[in-house]
Amino acid sequence: MGIFTPFAIQALSLPIALTGSDIIGQARTGTGKTLAFGIPLLERVEVGQRRGAPPAALVVVPTRELCIQVASDLTRAGSVRGVRVLAIYGGRSYEPQVEALVAGVEVVVGTPGRLLDLAQQGKLRLGEIRMLVLDEADEMLDLGFLPDVERIMAKIPATGRQTMLFSATMPGAVVTLSRRFLTRPTHVRAEMPDESRTVPTTSQHVFRAHAMDKLEMLARIMQAQDRGLSMVFCRTKRTCQKVADDLVDRGFAAGAVHGDLGQGQREQALRAFRSGKVDILVATDVAARGIDVEAVTHVINYQCPDEEKTYLHRIGRTGRAGASGVAVTFVDWDELHKWALINRALDLPFPDPPETYSTSTFLFEALDIPAGTKGTLPRAARTRAGLDAEVLEDVGETGGRGRGGARSGGDRVRGAGDRAAGERAGRDRGPKGAHAPGPIADKPAGRPRARTRTRGAGAALSAVGTPAAQPDPRDPAAAGSSRRRRRGGRGRGGSPATAAGERPAGGTDAGGADAGSADAGSAAATG
Repeated sequence: MGIFTPFAIQALSLPIALTGSDIIGQARTGTGKTLAFGIPLLERVEVGQRRGAPPAALVVVPTRELCIQVASDLTRAGSVRGVRVLAIYGGRSYEPQVEALVAGVEVVVGTPGRLLDLAQQGKLRLGEIRMLVLDEADEMLDLGFLPDVERIMAKIPATGRQTMLFSATMPGAVVTLSRRFLTRPTHVRAEMPDESRTVPTTSQHVFRAHAMDKLEMLARIMQAQDRGLSMVFCRTKRTCQKVADDLVDRGFAAGAVHGDLGQGQREQALRAFRSGKVDILVATDVAARGIDVEAVTHVINYQCPDEEKTYLHRIGRTGRAGASGVAVTFVDWDELHKWALINRALDLPFPDPPETYSTSTFLFEALDIPAGTKGTLPRAARTRAGLDAEVLEDVGETGGRGRGGARSGGDRVRGAGDRAAGERAGRDRGPKGAHAPGPIADKPAGRPRARTRTRGAGAALSAVGTPAAQPDPRDPAAAGSSRRRRRGGRGRGGSPATAAGERPAGGTDAGGADAGSADAGSAAATG
């Protein structure tokens, strides 16, 4: 792994966890919590079990991206002993995961939904689990996964089980969970009680920015001196995709990760970001937890986070493992109250962010942006391969959300799954006002059925082809009745032509047969 000096959480947790005792580990994000539970887990599992043997260790994580990363780290660390590690998460097809379970694995890393689904189907046997890890437990609480976690833990025998819980913060619900499922745990906190909750190697900047000028500011910041990989965080999925598309239009190599994308597209963007094919990753908070990418130098909060925990995890993507980083936060006028709460909770020195625009001199000076930088990347600086250079893997996605995906080359495209779904939908119901294909649509259209009213002698006689007797025009009651019928024909579905005494082509007008008959009789009497 290339690690020679352990971090504080690792040095404190490893001696306790290697003895098989339950442990609660608490440390700031980016300080090595994965190996703090990963090394004891890999050392204590038995390697080379028979084919089809159930797993001996289970790691539960809140998000798919974190699941992929933790499984990758454990695979690298366990390669010396030959430990087989399997990642189980939603968005992918079931078959490869079930086949790997049948072949036999020692460690399973998964998200709560897919783990519980496979356990209920009998594909994942939890009766032999001897080591259980809950990673980022506070995030599972925020996402509403704690009930699923409790159901998973209820399926694992409590006797002889080692349980390790790791988290950056420890809210009350997580403490209650630990008291219920952990046996006399040792609480390890790798920081002083009065220590700052932010990483000291991260330089923080906060600017009051107008919504119409944020993109111009962002484009200039992305051309700062010595900028490496950068992450831009947005609060909504729509804003996330829009910012990524606008950056691509300005010449930057950018990708997006949010919930409306398919799993294959999310993994494509992360692979391209890790490999350097794109140097800007625009993401919602789904990527703010535990994602560890080397050489991330800048983190931009395009939209102000809702609370201090989200702020900490966002800016924790830079300044990891002792490296330095830059964190920039845009605060709009309607977000000042949110920022005031975050600033007070974290005791930050930014109570009143300065009003800043893309042409402000101090913006260029604070972030080391070359003078004269504009909002479009010069063509000579467009050296990244881009998102299209990364292969889009067919992961056999499940579910119907997010298959359409993001733009590719400036346009929004649909996948084959979307086209097939659209064709099926067209066969089932068709668009509004159109006939669905099939036997029903092939049937020749007949003449509209004329509806005959039973009120009025004129309508009755017209239905059998006999001219109706006309009322005396000098009779006021008869004249009023005729006027009511003439007006009623238009209001009850007739056309203006029918009201004027013209019969529609092809027979009586649907919904206005009596009006047409009465008017025809009146025209005959007048002639």
